[in-house]
Amino acid sequence: MLVNIEVERVRNQMTKEELAKEIGITLKTYYNWINGVTAIPSTKLQKMAKFFGVKMEYLLEESEVEKNAI
Repeated sequence: MLVNIEVERVRNQMTKEELAKEIGITLKTYYNWINGVTAIPSTKLQKMAKFFGVKMEYLLEESEVEKNAI
């Protein structure tokens, strides 16, 4: 699960629907990305990183919780 994308979405007080609309995707596509079902195209990842003001790598990092679960 891509937790940092969710962290930034919540930090920016956005719903999943609002973020999906902002980056030009469907809500189903957003869920597929977050749950690791499909890969995020680099163009959309760049768009999210720019929107949130963070690096693309940060959005793709594992959370500490996920690292400790392995």
